Amino acid sequence: MMYFSDKDFRKEDFITSVLDTGEYENCHFYHCDFSNQSFSDCKFIDCVFSNCNLSLVNFTNTALQNVQFIDSKLSGIQFDTCNPFALSVSFKKCIIQHATFFQLKLSKTLFEQSDLTGTDFTAADLTAANFDQCNLAQVIFERTILDQANFTTAYHFLIDPVANSLK
Repeated sequence: MMYFSDKDFRKEDFITSVLDTGEYENCHFYHCDFSNQSFSDCKFIDCVFSNCNLSLVNFTNTALQNVQFIDSKLSGIQFDTCNPFALSVSFKKCIIQHATFFQLKLSKTLFEQSDLTGTDFTAADLTAANFDQCNLAQVIFERTILDQANFTTAYHFLIDPVANSLK
């Protein structure tokens, strides 16, 4: 497995080339297009994706540890296929439409100024998650742990208090 550290990737088109399977630590990806690519078995630690298109990327067994997504498109991603060990992500000004976070532990995750239309959080643990200024239209919350989650500035959401934990 290849190892990359402290590397910047700028305006790279991974539609025609493939991101090497490997470990990426403290790497920054700016204006890269990864749509429909595979991150399977990759490990991202302390990485930032800014202004990237990650729509329909395959995250099977991908480790995401302290990864920030900023101004990026992440539509249709099945995050529930990620490696759950030490999973830690944050999203700012992202489009995360029709993604799946089924059964993931996402305590204290920050979703800021993002569009999560149609995203599925079934059976996820979102304890103390913050949905700051997020569009939650058609988001699925079912058997979801939402204890201390902050929806103060979120909008278009519907949460069944009987089908979810809301302490």
